Amino acid sequence: MMLPQAFYILFGAAFTVAVSLAAGRMLLRALFVRLYGEEEGVLAFVTGAGCLSLLIFVLCAMGAARPGVFLTVGSVILGLAFWRGAHRATGVSFPPMPPVWAWLFRSIFAAFFVVYFFNAMAPEMSADGATYHLGFVARYLRAHGFERITTNMYANLSQGVELLFLFAFAFGRHSAAALTHFAFLVALPLAMLCYARRFGFTAAGVCGALLVFASPVIGVDGTSAYNDVATACVVFTTFYLAQIWAAEESNRGLLVPLGLVAGFAYAAKYSAFLAVPYVLGVVGWKTIRRRRPVLNSLAIVAGCAALMIAPWMVKNAVWLHNPVSPFFNRVFPNPYVHISLETDWSRDMRHYGGLKNYSGIPLEVTVRGGMLGGVAGPAFLLAPVALLALRSLAGRELLFAALIFGIPYAANVGTRFLIPALPFVALSMGPAVAGWSPAVFTLSLAHAILSWPLVVGAYCTPNAWRLPGQIPVRGALRIESEDFYLSSRMPSYGVARMIESLTPEGARVVTTFAGAPDAYTSREILVTYESAFGELIRDILWTPLIISQEPRRQLRFRYPAQMLRQIRVVQTASDVSHQWSVSEFRIFHGKAELPRAPDWKLRARPNPWDAQLAFDNSPATRWRSWQSLYSGMYVTVEFGKPETSDSVLLESAYEWEVQLKLEGMDPAGNWRTLAGAFEASEGLLPPRLRRKAVQELKARGVEYFLAYDFDWYAEDYKTKSKLWGMTLLGEASGARLYRLD
Repeated sequence: MMLPQAFYILFGAAFTVAVSLAAGRMLLRALFVRLYGEEEGVLAFVTGAGCLSLLIFVLCAMGAARPGVFLTVGSVILGLAFWRGAHRATGVSFPPMPPVWAWLFRSIFAAFFVVYFFNAMAPEMSADGATYHLGFVARYLRAHGFERITTNMYANLSQGVELLFLFAFAFGRHSAAALTHFAFLVALPLAMLCYARRFGFTAAGVCGALLVFASPVIGVDGTSAYNDVATACVVFTTFYLAQIWAAEESNRGLLVPLGLVAGFAYAAKYSAFLAVPYVLGVVGWKTIRRRRPVLNSLAIVAGCAALMIAPWMVKNAVWLHNPVSPFFNRVFPNPYVHISLETDWSRDMRHYGGLKNYSGIPLEVTVRGGMLGGVAGPAFLLAPVALLALRSLAGRELLFAALIFGIPYAANVGTRFLIPALPFVALSMGPAVAGWSPAVFTLSLAHAILSWPLVVGAYCTPNAWRLPGQIPVRGALRIESEDFYLSSRMPSYGVARMIESLTPEGARVVTTFAGAPDAYTSREILVTYESAFGELIRDILWTPLIISQEPRRQLRFRYPAQMLRQIRVVQTASDVSHQWSVSEFRIFHGKAELPRAPDWKLRARPNPWDAQLAFDNSPATRWRSWQSLYSGMYVTVEFGKPETSDSVLLESAYEWEVQLKLEGMDPAGNWRTLAGAFEASEGLLPPRLRRKAVQELKARGVEYFLAYDFDWYAEDYKTKSKLWGMTLLGEASGARLYRLD
């Protein structure tokens, strides 16, 4: 009998959570870590999730990422945990909470739990979850492990949480992955409350936990296949374990899970890397104050953290020549992510939606949300009262953690990138009003009401990222089919289905601006701004369309005829706003062009990998610096043997800021200036440039092109498709799919 789809979804998520919990409990008990009964489950889940993620990494590296393998491995872990008694709770319980706080927390928690559960179980349709987060997960499952992906920079990010999604996805597909993230959403407020109860401020803990759990941006993120809430949970668990270790000198076994969880923070999200120096700082400082040897403790923590971090760095170093790709490409030059791509991306992340004035951020992240993508809730307008927590040691520790884990927000001002710092801010706000119980109660209840999905829409902007007002019970339980649910609510889903039905297996589809939900198609979607390869494709596509990019400017360098071993054009200007490119580099002796030979060696600085594009006789391609102008850029040709020449012709785009000189190396190996200036003229537009651009795309393995109505030049593709050599295959949701002929 065929089991209902809802069963597989619930099984996939529950199995992942159960295996994580079992692994964590076995590890903590093997290390003789003593915890309160209520906190053991939460801390064990996060610790075990890190261990499971590492194990899945190994399986992916081995090509063994299959449902049967996952089922076997998970069953063995559960069986071993049962045999060792890890399923039985141990340890004393916290003193009972005062009834009013217990009632307040449980009632609000239960109400939001129901809303969140059904939203997480509903078909996945979040912007990033349905694209790269689960797109890579689906791809790894099809390939039974990692694939070398150089055409999407998001594949280079650490994916520790996504590997947990992979484990769940293997059984319950997309919604099982979202429910796994939901498990971290549930664990986070429970961990915050346990922390507050352990250190003696229960009322403030109830308030802080509810501020976080009911926050609209945390709710929508934590019920989607994102990783921000999971990262926040891992970061808070790191802080929590560090505080337990600092308070209990005898609990030395905590150093191992402390290092593992801190390393898992990096594996979950690059921006959480500060968990490692934070933990090392806490351990080092406390150990020195106890007048004990510090190196051994630091070595344990650092070694365990490195165990979680190193696999991701090694993977990127081997496949992409940059252990922290897609960042620091100046330090680790590579052909996969342009320096300009990194620079532009980083700039855009600091100016979401054209944000120009940072003074507007407080209102954007709390009550508006349209520009920065989501709201934390009006209660967080009171965040400055958290400074009153400086009066206590716990308050100072929380605020210090909020400061540390809030640092990465400067690099990305989207609301969801505040999520890792919000638990610390929320817990710091609690003590500020904890002296007056009605204030704590009122703040918690008011925040819950204002954060209810139906209410949020009354004050946030219409396009703010938030949960729908109606709980999607029918969609979650698959009473309403997944296909119908997505088709009626997610326009890009129709684009994915069109691509799947009209292209063959293994097809590569390029699109210039907006992609398609990768998680719902097995075809490779190449978005041009996501890789160096994609930017090259876009550059080729736009060459026939942008006048300033047409290769019509001709720069002639003349010099006395002579024998030369090498010739290079050197760029001498500096300008942060412009780049340099060369469409064709032609060398002449008299009127005859020197024929290009296989033994010519071509070099360029920067971007040596594309130097050949300046010598390929194609007007649709060009070598490009892909970073701002600086003095000393060059393109060089080294002949197989000395050649006689007397002029060089550069065909290029209209780049008036570029300043050039021509240098040559004589047979004796001496460099000298051949020409300090050039003669500029304008050539004719090469014929059939659109067709040649399409042929260049096909030569690079791209045979399909997706253009949305809002794309630049979409009308040109539509009305001049024959000139391009494109055939329209289909239309869906304002997108047209073309085959490149």
